[in-house]
Parts: sequence; C-alpha cells; structure tokens
Amino acid sequence: MDSVLSFANISKEYRSTFRRKSFVALDGFSLDVKRGEIFGFLGPNGAGKTTAIHIALGLMFASSGRGTMLGNPFGHARTRRRVGFLAENVSFYHRPAEKLIRFYGELNGVSDPILRQKVKDLMEVLDLKDVGNKPVAKFSRGMLQKVGLAQALVNDPELLILDEPTSALDPSARVTVREILLRTKAAGKTVFLSSHLLSEIELICDRIGIIHRGKLVRLGTVPELLESKDEFEIFARGVKDALPGGRIASDGIVRFVVPAAEQRRWIEEIWNKGGQVISVAPVKRSLEDVFLAMTSTENPAGDHEDKQEAAG
Repeated sequence: MDSVLSFANISKEYRSTFRRKSFVALDGFSLDVKRGEIFGFLGPNGAGKTTAIHIALGLMFASSGRGTMLGNPFGHARTRRRVGFLAENVSFYHRPAEKLIRFYGELNGVSDPILRQKVKDLMEVLDLKDVGNKPVAKFSRGMLQKVGLAQALVNDPELLILDEPTSALDPSARVTVREILLRTKAAGKTVFLSSHLLSEIELICDRIGIIHRGKLVRLGTVPELLESKDEFEIFARGVKDALPGGRIASDGIVRFVVPAAEQRRWIEEIWNKGGQVISVAPVKRSLEDVFLAMTSTENPAGDHEDKQEAAG
C-alpha cells in the first residue's frame, strides 16, 4: 500500500518575540500513513498531535522537514479538495445546518445533483434531517460535532482527518460514526483519527501511533501494541497446589504470569509436577496500559524504547 500522508523529520518550534523563549512542538517527527487504513493518532495534551495535523493541512508551516499529502507537498491548495477535516473545536458560520453542509460541499467543488444527494444521505445517517432548517448557532456541542462530521464527509474525501470526532457524542452516535469510518475504509479511503477515547481507537484502527513530546514513541498494529514482549501467561491444569504464584482461572485451570525469559523453565516445572500445559501466550495489555507506559513523565525511557520500531 502506498502512503497518503507522510511526515519526514518534521520539526516545529514556537518562539516568543519578547521573552526570547521557544517551545518545540514537534521534534524530528516522521510517520507514514498507508492508503486504505484507519490510523489512530494518540498522545497526551500538548504532545504535538494538532500541530502535526495543521502542518499537513497547510494551516501552519514546519520549522524544518518536509511532508506530502496524497502525493503533493503539505499546503497544496487543490489537494485539500480531496481531504475531509474535522477540527477538535468546531466553529461554523451562523447558517441553517443543511445550507451549511451544502456550502462546504460547494467550496470543495461538489455540485448538484451529487451534492444534493450527498447532503440528504449525511443528514439521514447522522440524524440531522429534523434540524436541517435550524441555525447551528443554537445547536448543542454534540449536534455541532455531527454537522462537523457531515461537512468533512460531504466531498467524499480520499483522506479523512478527524481530531476528536466523538468526544461530545452519546454512545448511539459513536456507534454510527464507527460504522461510517469502517464503510469509508471499505471503500478504499484512508482515515487519520486523533482521539483520547482509547476504546474507540482500539475497536476500529488498523495501526496506532503514539506521540510524546513531539516524537513518535510507539507504532504498530493493535495486536502488536497490546501483546507484551516481556511477560507470558501460562494456563495449566493439575497443578493447583503444586506451584506458587498461580491464580485459579476456571474449572481447576491455573494461570501463571511469568517473565519471557523464564517461560521454558515454568513449562518444565509444570510437567515435572504432573501438570498439563493448556496454552502459552504473551500477556495482553490494554491500550490504556501501553499509552501510559509510553507517555509517563516518570518513565522518560518511553521516548526511546521503541525508536527503531517507530521509525519502521
């Protein structure tokens, strides 16, 4: 699969004119997002996520480095017509919802009858059809977010960039958005999704990148990130009281969590005690565990622990 969004050693430094101080938002940031995948972009507040997105869209310039979006350099004006974007904090002209969505479609070169049908379909699927004539100035944050999703999708984009798209939505609306994103992927499009809702990221993303202090510190598929390389779990039968450290899982089956380097010794010990090994597998971690390990200020080793993997 070819790359549709590529950051190559991007750095961004903000300088204060009067105090002569600087802040590095991105520090040698490199990442390739592949065509046809849903990519999850994670990081704590201030890690550089929004800066990276704004540089890709040409809303600001990098201090150094380069990048491409859909084969063209960042900021290429005509390329933006092939991109859908939802900002974290949406702000719209004070127009009725339906006219507003049409307006953004027209800005991106979509015209009737395609535009008319696209607006109708989006208002239906996002449950906006009953408020199409109401001005968005009176909408709740959740309703504004639905309008924002509609404007990001109205031009049928090849690349969809979403910054916290479900933060203000109720569970039912989140399911709807999840289904939309999966359909987008099935159509061969690419989704770049930045979110703090780790459960949503884990459910639908093909790959995940974690950024911390302006650097990419972890990159991989969901299974790769959630399988521990350091610990294994062994499930065995017939050793309930024969070996210490085990926990009853069910029906006399005992679970042992052991260091990766000692799994062979534990398996042999179970056999020597007359037990039966049922399964051996890496310990499964939650995405929250991985995220906290990589972004913990008490453990800055996360910045370089997976540097080679992140660069691959």
